Amino acid sequence: MSFLWAVIAGLVIGLLAKLVVPGRQPVPLWLTIILGMIGAVAGNALATAFGVRDTGGIDWIRHIFQIGIAAVLLAVITPLWIRRRA
Repeated sequence: MSFLWAVIAGLVIGLLAKLVVPGRQPVPLWLTIILGMIGAVAGNALATAFGVRDTGGIDWIRHIFQIGIAAVLLAVITPLWIRRRA
């Protein structure tokens, strides 16, 4: 069941990252999910390093880290994906 939650979280974080990155990102949905999952794990690690992983209420800072890292990954991977497909 935790794998299913990881895929769902990766989907949500990946799609939010696509909204943050300007322009069109013609990467497939499966790659968006994987980048979102990587962003979620790396964002959790970064939030732990800053000591803001567990706060009272919604962990907004942790979510911002997750989406930000996924957005950076998406911005780096998109040109490589386009070049690979051409």
